Amino acid sequence: MLAAPLLAICFSALPFGISGSAKLPARLTDQEFWMLVGELSEPGGTFRSDNLLSNEGRFQFVIPDLIEIAKPGGVYMGVGPEQNFTYIAATRPAIAFIIDIRRGNLDLHLMYKALFELSADRADFVSRLFSRKRPSGLRPTSTAAEIFSAYLQVEPSDELYARNLKDIQHHLVARHGFSLTSDDVRGIEYVYNAFFTFGPDIRYSSTEGFGSTYQPTYAALMLATDGAGRPRGYLSSQERFAYLKDLESRNLVVPVVGNFAGPKAIRAVGAYLKQRDATVSAFYLSNVEQYLRLQRGWNTFCANVATLPLDDTSTFIRAGHGGRVSRGTALTAELGVMAAEVIEGCGLR
Repeated sequence: MLAAPLLAICFSALPFGISGSAKLPARLTDQEFWMLVGELSEPGGTFRSDNLLSNEGRFQFVIPDLIEIAKPGGVYMGVGPEQNFTYIAATRPAIAFIIDIRRGNLDLHLMYKALFELSADRADFVSRLFSRKRPSGLRPTSTAAEIFSAYLQVEPSDELYARNLKDIQHHLVARHGFSLTSDDVRGIEYVYNAFFTFGPDIRYSSTEGFGSTYQPTYAALMLATDGAGRPRGYLSSQERFAYLKDLESRNLVVPVVGNFAGPKAIRAVGAYLKQRDATVSAFYLSNVEQYLRLQRGWNTFCANVATLPLDDTSTFIRAGHGGRVSRGTALTAELGVMAAEVIEGCGLR
């Protein structure tokens, strides 16, 4: 949401923090998935942007520290669009929940769910996402740079767009049996049309009639690296893509409509996890805290967070304005400072 480096912060253990995820499902049936989406969600709200794409160019910088702290096999929580996939691929959770105030974000993630499940590999996925014919020569071992370099030379196809949109809708409704509302059907079409229209050059603000040059394109975000120059994006390797495809195919990436300061969503996820002795390993906040403070929702957010099952390795990831971080300085000092700030700010200790 905010074009800024990201800081990872550790939340201290709360009394109810329980480690382990033995009771988490290995998969959700289609009925269980759709019921969970409905039961965890609350009425949707609005945001200033469609937010179909991240504008956080340095979001991978925290990943080396994140994977040293966050336990694999736990629970991932996040907000917003595709950057969640990169964090999920890094932290390897058993289940993920994406909570966003906009119903449109749920539609976006349903589109992604269908595309992951329908695509054999990354080149196939990019072909479907942007409605462009797959160039010859791309293989499962191709780099992300090779894939996007090839697709930037390909024109969008009206025929592929119509076919792919029909396939997405059929996959969600006929294959999975999800009871999409008419608004969801229109929302998925709106999202998919944006990716068709703007292609790999789509930016955070493209659907608002402009795409500021300081905002990274989809292709640029997929080619981004951590502070050491190592690519960690979800399309940077077939292995990362395959992990997400498998998780999506088992219905374990669950989009939820909810306000971080709302009465239900975070608390409902927390209750679901406690019933299964599961622990949140990572929670990506973007810069939502900024809006919570402006809208006087901070205290409610803190109370909601306090209902989550956390331990001393549970890591929150936030967007931040860190000059030292942007210059590639190690995040160790920032971790302690930010943890103290949030714990004190929320009154959790």
